[in-house]
Amino acid sequence: MRQAGRHFLQIPGPSAVPDRILRAISQQTIDHRGPDFADVGQKALEGMKTIFKTKQHVFIFPSSGTGAWEAALVNTLSPGDSVLMFETGHFATLWNKMARKIGLEPELLEGDWRGGAEPDRIEARLREDTNHEIKAVCVVHNETSTGCVSQIAEVRKAIDAARHPALLMVDSISGLASIDFRFDQWGVDVCVSGSQKGLMLPPGLSFNAVSERALEHAKSVNMPRSYWDWHEMLGPNTRGQFPYTPATNLLYGLNEAIDMLHEEGLKNVFARHARHGAATRAAVRGWGLEVLCARQGEESGVLTAVLVPHGHSADAFRATTLKHYDISLGNGLSKVADKVFRIGHLGDFNDLMLMATLSGVELGLAKSGIPHQSGGAQAAMELLKEATEERFAAE
Repeated sequence: MRQAGRHFLQIPGPSAVPDRILRAISQQTIDHRGPDFADVGQKALEGMKTIFKTKQHVFIFPSSGTGAWEAALVNTLSPGDSVLMFETGHFATLWNKMARKIGLEPELLEGDWRGGAEPDRIEARLREDTNHEIKAVCVVHNETSTGCVSQIAEVRKAIDAARHPALLMVDSISGLASIDFRFDQWGVDVCVSGSQKGLMLPPGLSFNAVSERALEHAKSVNMPRSYWDWHEMLGPNTRGQFPYTPATNLLYGLNEAIDMLHEEGLKNVFARHARHGAATRAAVRGWGLEVLCARQGEESGVLTAVLVPHGHSADAFRATTLKHYDISLGNGLSKVADKVFRIGHLGDFNDLMLMATLSGVELGLAKSGIPHQSGGAQAAMELLKEATEERFAAE
């Protein structure tokens, strides 16, 4: 039976694609070796530097974020190299698994999935590595499986305090363009990201922001690479072109997305996401439920992972909510499978859309028989009212 109205895609990415970007993508494909394409490519490459907040290098690949992970590893490391990773959640463990599959020796510092990476533990492990066998530290900025944020600037300080030469590599696939990220200021060497989260595009583009140090380091490693080779990109990129067929229409959309982000202002984008994260957590508390991220100050503005009471199925709740209210919520992954549901509040998203989302969740909780208190959506509304008044007073 047809359901009236639009579907609410409230997973933590892919996020809904705005009409402006859909229209940009729908333009006719052009010759990627012709003079007109150079303007498209150059705008995308330079524009992404403003999103990463870097004056160094950005490479764009036609791939998912997983491809950008691989590019980061194969360009900076040699077979058998040791890398230090921190278990912030499901995606940190996948990056660790990839490192092992391609011949690296990853060491995963165990985490509880309730917060971000712990800089003091990273520093302690690096201090033990007196022979500097660890070649890179790999950290997930915004862990999409848990809704926890790692303090990247503090991780950089930890590496420096240990006087260790390891590269700092960061996954900001779901964080970039949603929460603050400062590649140059934070001393990141490689950052991995993707198109389908804060950038508001469909899946299909991935990114490596690369420091001069990492690019120079890439000359001395011997991991086999071809498609992912940064140095193959350098020459063509100076002309706004690529060494192979690019995802032309997604680049149209990317340029539109970059324009939209700057029209709103990145500071305002980050504040909006922070506001929606705070309002969602207020709703969860109002329902008498528990947010998975337990460390204050490390909660994400991109998504909120919610624990369901013991003995109840998060997946059954999600299925009921989808059936009756046409809203898709994120599922729990690996260690928290069927224990949590994830509310995405990222991308082209405003206060009224958040209230509709939280109302749908509250209706779904009731329909599913999940023990909860009423009034969570109302609690979120009160927070948003206060935030609106503060914004208008500031203006």
